[in-house]
Amino acid sequence: MNIGVVILAAGESARMGQPKQLLPYHGTTLLQRTIDIAHALPGAPVVVVLGAHAAQIRTNIDDAGVIFAENGRWREGMGGSLQVGLEALLAAHPALTAAIFLLCDQPFLPTDHLRNFIELHERTRHTIIASEYGGTLGVPALFSAALFPELLALNGPEGARQIIQKHRSHAIGVSFEEGTVDIDTPADYARLNESFKKVSVPTSV
Repeated sequence: MNIGVVILAAGESARMGQPKQLLPYHGTTLLQRTIDIAHALPGAPVVVVLGAHAAQIRTNIDDAGVIFAENGRWREGMGGSLQVGLEALLAAHPALTAAIFLLCDQPFLPTDHLRNFIELHERTRHTIIASEYGGTLGVPALFSAALFPELLALNGPEGARQIIQKHRSHAIGVSFEEGTVDIDTPADYARLNESFKKVSVPTSV
């Protein structure tokens, strides 16, 4: 496998009122859980993109096996973080054939979902394998190296979704209805904790 992972965790969490990357969940934090899931992919290098609260976050996660990249333009939106993360990934591993992009606030993400991405990419050679939820395709998503130049050209608020839409005919969707759940507000977090009390969340790590 010659695929890397970029975890996007540069946001300010303004609506949460505190860094949501460090919110306790499932015996760890939202960001650390995402890192652990990525590390369960054998041999995949992992980049974590930080921005707001970077120093606080770095001192509160296990950085073993993690490449950190800092987006000083995090206020401008997701595009810059995608660009910075991929640049860091390729600087360390220039021969990668694909990259998977993750968010740190999709708490129901299992490693098996990412393994499905890799299996489909290796079997079909499609340039995009994306998560399908809420009637659309989005992240987590895998992009082949053929699309790296377009990802590296992103800036501002536009993220990976615009590239997925542009190349929709070359994309495969993998069902992940739980992807509609992300954690942006205290109410979101309260609902997440309540759901965790009721059901067992798969980790697959």
